[in-house]
Amino acid sequence: MLITDLSWSASELPALVDALCRRAGIPRRDAGVVHPPVSGADIKVWFENSSARLGVEMDSIDLWGFRIEEKLRTGGPAAVPLKDRWIALLDARRGKAKLLAPDLRVHSVDIETLRRAVAAPIEDPHRPEIEAVLDACDIQGSRREKAVAALLRERSRYQLAGACFQLRTPPGAPFVEQLQQAGLLKRIAILGGAHLAEYGLWIVAWYILGGDALQGHVDKGWLIGWILVTATLVPFRMLTTWSQGVLAIGGGGLLRQRILDGALKLSPEEVRHEGAGRFLARSIEAEQVESLALSGGLTSALAVIEIILAMAVLSQGASPVLETTLLAVWTGLATWAGIRFWRARLAWTDGRLAITHELVERMTGHRTRIAQEPPSQWHVEEDRQMDEYAARSQRMDMAAARLLSLAPAGWMAAGVAMLTPAFLSTEATASGLAVSIGGVLLAWRAIKRYATGAGNLAGAAISWRQIAALFNAASRPEPAGLVASAPPAIDLVLDVKDVGFRRQESGRTVLSGVELQLRRGDRVLIEGESGGGKSTLVSLLAGLREPTHGLLLSAGLDRRTLGDTLWRRRIVAAPQYHENHVLTGPFAYNLLMGRNWPATPEEMKEAQKVCEELGLGPLVERMPGGLMQMVGETGWQLSQGERSRLFMARALLQHSDIVILDESFAALDPENLRQALECALARVNTLVVVAHP
Repeated sequence: MLITDLSWSASELPALVDALCRRAGIPRRDAGVVHPPVSGADIKVWFENSSARLGVEMDSIDLWGFRIEEKLRTGGPAAVPLKDRWIALLDARRGKAKLLAPDLRVHSVDIETLRRAVAAPIEDPHRPEIEAVLDACDIQGSRREKAVAALLRERSRYQLAGACFQLRTPPGAPFVEQLQQAGLLKRIAILGGAHLAEYGLWIVAWYILGGDALQGHVDKGWLIGWILVTATLVPFRMLTTWSQGVLAIGGGGLLRQRILDGALKLSPEEVRHEGAGRFLARSIEAEQVESLALSGGLTSALAVIEIILAMAVLSQGASPVLETTLLAVWTGLATWAGIRFWRARLAWTDGRLAITHELVERMTGHRTRIAQEPPSQWHVEEDRQMDEYAARSQRMDMAAARLLSLAPAGWMAAGVAMLTPAFLSTEATASGLAVSIGGVLLAWRAIKRYATGAGNLAGAAISWRQIAALFNAASRPEPAGLVASAPPAIDLVLDVKDVGFRRQESGRTVLSGVELQLRRGDRVLIEGESGGGKSTLVSLLAGLREPTHGLLLSAGLDRRTLGDTLWRRRIVAAPQYHENHVLTGPFAYNLLMGRNWPATPEEMKEAQKVCEELGLGPLVERMPGGLMQMVGETGWQLSQGERSRLFMARALLQHSDIVILDESFAALDPENLRQALECALARVNTLVVVAHP
């Protein structure tokens, strides 16, 4: 069967997306009727808006010649272009790609065969020339086929075959659905089963060896059985350990994605309210939740299984009622110790976060403190906080010792004391004593694991308070556009009608009755005093805030009709210096982060040219790695003027209809200002510059 027989037409794209989601188990919401893209529509815009309406995450992946095979192997589930048709790629394993046909049957196709079909539009134009060269060289047979394939790949290496659209569960979906989609719920079941089998084998091994030891002789047959049981433990132990690692890595990755998505969905007011100190504290606690919650949760769950099995073993021992009752009571005491530890750690964490926040704030205002406070008062408050912190640390350490040391050690002492009457009794059997001793040891191991897991869960529960807001913010819905393609180009690119904005926390009106019209080719300068609402207006125009009242139209359509993605693609802003960021990564990534990454050679050349036009050419030449030099918090040091021009270049390279530069020229000297302004005027169709008068 030909691959074209398994393809879908453009009019069948809504059915293709729905079928891929169903087969891949991606949850989606009812979006009503999703119309197919019209002829000549921007297919990327259609996929973005359709996936947003369905509540599905969509990634656009450019299929450059050198990346096609890699993306086909790792890109499922995805809609892959095939000339003027589409392929529904479910998955790819062991050199085979699973394709979903329009009849909803799954077919297996060689990856290389699929790659050739996808790359045909960029490889076929080179085929006649390559065939002619091979004819002149008289290369025939299998060598000719290999040579043709190799030369076609090389000639089309940096040519674009289109874009595939990968579908997945969004980070804001219910976390259980994300775990299920990632296959982690199945892994949890495997972990529980493997650990249960391992523990059962330990019990059998102890029963065999302990019974023989207490009877004073070792039977050869039972010894061989004990060796076989012990050897059988190895694969189950390996499966348990491997499953724990998979769960920790997979669950941690999902948690990080969701927290990052939630942070990106915070409003500017929420970000400003937190302050640098609290965001630093949240970053620290996010890592704590990932490590402690996953390790503590798994450890506690496995410990509960072990305690239940230990009770079952003790119920068959020499003193079943006394032994099981004592274990239940001791488990309750360990739980109480865990609660005490949680309270002590909660007080300690609050003190630590307060110190972190105060430290960052005092570092920011250090010059003011030196100028306004006498030296004898500089560290009074810090000393008081450190004394309180030391006292809280001592209380937490005592609670931790009771939980982690006293609970398991106390059980061992109580368990041995409980077995003393049975040892002295003449009625107790050797097998019963062996079972009791084994049950005590198994319970000791379970309580030790339970205490460790409880301590980790207590830390995770405390850290969760710091990141819960970010975790929950990921579920905030974003407006899904209703248009199936980019709106047609019209002269009136932006229309602002009676727009106003009021801050919710203070109720203060920042803007009121704003009227503005921007036409294609306009150059507008907005001036005003500090605090007059210039930056607020920029955030409204760029789609970072919602106006309290009024109407904003881009190309005659409002933001909810266009959708957030398309609106922000049409209107790009470079915020003020203190509201923009240089991320740790290559200089080129910071320039092209509004485009797809990794960048193509053409995009790198364009970024280099924009840097030269903005006067950043000498900076790029000084950096050892050029455009690929690592920059950011711990990388190459950039001056304020260089950062401002970096932010300008980032906005210019997005090729939007409107570019808004908010105080972008304030840190530049006259010569650099003139050069940067000339670059912006030459490259931007409609330009808005915000500045002080």
